[in-house]
Amino acid sequence: MTKGVNICNRFLDLVPIYVERWFWLLSISGDSIFARMIQDGFRQQGLRARLVQELRRKEAGNERVWEAMQRVPRHLFLDTSFGQFAYRDVAFPIGAGQTISQPSTVARQTALLGAEPGQRILEVGTGSGYQAAVLAELGVELYSIERQSALYSSTRGLLQQLGYQGIKLFLGDGYEGLPREAPFDGILVTAGAAVLPQELLRQLKVGGLMVVPLGAKVQTMTRIRRLSENDFEQETFGECAFVPMLGGIVRR
Repeated sequence: MTKGVNICNRFLDLVPIYVERWFWLLSISGDSIFARMIQDGFRQQGLRARLVQELRRKEAGNERVWEAMQRVPRHLFLDTSFGQFAYRDVAFPIGAGQTISQPSTVARQTALLGAEPGQRILEVGTGSGYQAAVLAELGVELYSIERQSALYSSTRGLLQQLGYQGIKLFLGDGYEGLPREAPFDGILVTAGAAVLPQELLRQLKVGGLMVVPLGAKVQTMTRIRRLSENDFEQETFGECAFVPMLGGIVRR
């Protein structure tokens, strides 16, 4: 009995310390941590863990990618009407004719990119921001470009609210990339390109990788490595389905 009382007293002694740390976190992080904890409860975390186990069984991704995806609350990147289905391995519409890719596709693309902490990565097609959040969890320096101004504005606000202020978002034409920020260690394209975007190739470092779904009607997941200033190596990894990659900027 004495042992139980001592444990209880020890717990009560620690309560003020945890309360103090909680308020300290709120003071340095504003509302983002508070909002994230409220909206990402045990139920969502459990469903996310189950999804990650499914991705492991499918061998979609690798350990680093699965750990990153375990930390990203996918349900917050979807319309609330789809929230209950957020942790199924399916794609969903997000507006503006765009979709949030199914988790296994995100995991495979991210693993193919092989991004390491500190590398400069360009994402073409911010969309919902989910793929960007997964890349950010890998510790990269992420630049992301979106052509739909409505998506750009809403996604920028969401990522900031969730604590991903380090992601650099740009409104622009994905085919043009970000020449002022180049070169990049890796480029991830999240839409199907009918032809290989030559301007993006020019923005890739020697030794860098670009992962892009290539093809008009039927797309093939393709990885390109820059071997030298003028030489590239290309690998393919099976068929896939993405919304088409379009040029220009769509204003509100």
